[in-house]
Amino acid sequence: MERSAQPMDTPPLDDDRPDARVEAAEEAVLAPLADFPRIDLRSGVEPWDKRRAAGKTLRLELPHAAHATLGGAAARPDPVALIETAHEGRQSHLIPLRVARMASSPFAFLRGAAQVMAWDLAQGPRSAIDVVMNGDAHISNFGLFGSPQGDVVLDLNDFDEVTVGPWEWDLKRLCASIEVAARDAGVPPSERREATLSAVAGYQHTMDDLAPRGSLDVWQRASRADDLTFAGIEIDGRSQAVVDKAVEKARRKNNKSLLDRVGERRTDGGWRFREEPPILVRIDEATREAVTTGLERYAETLPRERRFMLSRYHVVDVAHRVVGVGSVGTRAYVALLCGNSDQDALFLQVKEAVRPAHAPYLRGMPEPYASHEGERVIYGQRLLQAVGDPLLGWTTIEDRPFYVRQMKNMKGEIPVSRMTGRSLLYFSHAYGALLAKAHARTGDAAAIAGYCGHDGRADLREALADWSAAYGDRNAEDYEAFRAAIAAGRLRAADDPHL
Repeated sequence: MERSAQPMDTPPLDDDRPDARVEAAEEAVLAPLADFPRIDLRSGVEPWDKRRAAGKTLRLELPHAAHATLGGAAARPDPVALIETAHEGRQSHLIPLRVARMASSPFAFLRGAAQVMAWDLAQGPRSAIDVVMNGDAHISNFGLFGSPQGDVVLDLNDFDEVTVGPWEWDLKRLCASIEVAARDAGVPPSERREATLSAVAGYQHTMDDLAPRGSLDVWQRASRADDLTFAGIEIDGRSQAVVDKAVEKARRKNNKSLLDRVGERRTDGGWRFREEPPILVRIDEATREAVTTGLERYAETLPRERRFMLSRYHVVDVAHRVVGVGSVGTRAYVALLCGNSDQDALFLQVKEAVRPAHAPYLRGMPEPYASHEGERVIYGQRLLQAVGDPLLGWTTIEDRPFYVRQMKNMKGEIPVSRMTGRSLLYFSHAYGALLAKAHARTGDAAAIAGYCGHDGRADLREALADWSAAYGDRNAEDYEAFRAAIAAGRLRAADDPHL
């Protein structure tokens, strides 16, 4: 939904009818994106406090309590059929591995079943405030990575499903993932609920804090791993120890360490990838040439100064590498490039970009970003991350869209899915806060804060905790149906999901 902000001298609305008030409030909300945004520096937008009031008015149309109900059960399609539809166009020999990984736990199933949750979210209520949404904001899609300045930051780090849509859909997926992962870890229901309440509180606190701030301030807010300060919560000793260990491990992940792990010397002394079937396998010469040509085209999507830097490297080897859960079966290559010497290595991931899970239910990204799925992913990542990979870009290989990023730049994982107690509460809050920061970069932070309410309001938190518990039950039922389909031979699973 794209709306132009009203000029600052808009006269007050003298019609007190609720529907008229809601309509006026919707018109005051800032649009997250435009097709070709034109800069107009002669007129302003509504002040933040007025837009916050507009967000509060939107509760007349969609009360917080409306988010508590998980509907759509009567007309719901077969979840296994939705997953089978998502397999279309993927590499058929890898689909059994994807099935096996999804079948390994209810949380793994949730990760791979983005299309299922997209349908469920589309049947429920939808606010009038859109953002550039991640589309797959579960807890394993937050993590550590290196900034161009060498800092380790904690943020969203997967953007395959990015699109334009309602902010609360991302928050609901985050809360549902906390509920499901905590069930897998044996966390009692009361503690699971506290964790989801904490995630919504983190979002609410942070959006409230960002609402009056300047746009430049909002865009520059990165969460460095050595200073994870979030409004409304203090980091505890155990959580800090988890962060310190993860950061130390992430700092050891770089191009040199990856070369030692996945590379091997050829007989002529050069480097090549060491095969680890089916995860890392060599490709034929024609595919190698196609990927190399694709990388040359990708360079054209980089800023000129980054293109100059890339020109100092050349492709040494290319392999196919299986990644993640939901992405298994898509075409994902890794390219080894060398520069100043054969120890000056650069690894680039070249990953196929497919139609996002929410595409059937949302208008999506505006042109030109919607016409190339790889450009959609990269543009969305640049919008949502406070700091990012300087080598992000996109390309086309054999008529398929791809995006490109560095393979390892101090990437690390916080093992939230296995946490309990205070650490689960802290990281749930932190991820809610990080999601709010991402949404505030393109969405109307003041309007969202007005809709969510001040810190003292608990009704939205309680509603989303109810929804998450209900979705945990639904996901468990879907998971059992998925496993039953495997047992009946409808789906084939690889023998070892950990490959």
